[in-house]
Amino acid sequence: MREGTKTSPKTIIVDLAERSYPIHIGSGLLSGAGELLAQHIGAGRIVIITDETVASLHLTSLMSGLVGGQIETIILPPGEATKSFDVLQDVLDQLLRANFTRDDTLVAFGGGVIGDLTGFVASILKRGCNFVQIPTTLLAQVDSSVGGKTAINTPAGKNLVGQFYQPKCVLIDTDVLATLDDRHMRAGYAEVLKYALINDPGFWGWLDANAGAVLSRDETALRTAIATSCTAKAAIVKRDEFERGERALLNLGHTFAHALEAVARYSGSLLHGEAVSAGMLMAFEYSEILGLCASEDVEQLRTHLTQHKMTMLPGLPTKLKIDPGALLAFMERDKKNTRRDINLVLTRGIGKAFIHRAADKTSLLKFLKKACKS
Repeated sequence: MREGTKTSPKTIIVDLAERSYPIHIGSGLLSGAGELLAQHIGAGRIVIITDETVASLHLTSLMSGLVGGQIETIILPPGEATKSFDVLQDVLDQLLRANFTRDDTLVAFGGGVIGDLTGFVASILKRGCNFVQIPTTLLAQVDSSVGGKTAINTPAGKNLVGQFYQPKCVLIDTDVLATLDDRHMRAGYAEVLKYALINDPGFWGWLDANAGAVLSRDETALRTAIATSCTAKAAIVKRDEFERGERALLNLGHTFAHALEAVARYSGSLLHGEAVSAGMLMAFEYSEILGLCASEDVEQLRTHLTQHKMTMLPGLPTKLKIDPGALLAFMERDKKNTRRDINLVLTRGIGKAFIHRAADKTSLLKFLKKACKS
């Protein structure tokens, strides 16, 4: 990948009637960010919210692409702990003291943490203001920057306080992935893999043959993986924006994953995508135990994850002893649940995910105990 080499972007539309917006995907897009964003934002100030890591690597490039107008920055600590009430309050206070108006625009420039936090700020500041997403991790590019989910974490669990609030546009520059370490690339790849496992066995076949190219940042493979993922998510969001049904499928493995993250206390020792990788395999394994999924499909997924050094149980990078009872307690608080029931996204095989309602807690706890020991 040649950083800074600009290519014509591929554009995917998230079709939500009057709230529709484009996803621009290409290389070298930061240098033309002002031109790409001009048609989607007003003439007011631009406030870039980012973290220290992204700022040190890419903020100068973005600023050079946003020439003209008043541009300000808020730079936050990196890591999942930034998605907190304390940081939310601090960012709101800074914007209000600066008399941020609804004619101004917030730019979320970072990974999923920055995107989720900035989107939530935009949704509640002065009852809603403009924001755009410029994601800088593979995970954010293929998942969290698209679809309007915003949130912060609480001690009770992940993403339990938030809103559905759509950006004005998403700008995905594949060049920024050149500075992403291999661990974060694998974490992002888990979310790419998710789209294949949900309902696209053809994409699974392509990934099984091309995952190495994606993870090594081959530009053609990356653009294909990102565009396929964003197209899949845009289609589901169009049909079910507020997750009343089908959109819950995008949480394949996530109920397990969010519980693992909560047990790890959002310390950074377990990345979201690492938890998703482990969680998706757990969803397949539990589906097999329930007689829903053939062992061959589970083994195919396990082999793929092993081949590409993805995270699984056991062997989490937390090096923590995972308590099955604690996992179940966090799963009981998951936002997809209804009443006191645990709703899971399970599978009948690769490309055949479905929503399994009212999971049996005794069976689930037995599975968690086995998974944590094996």
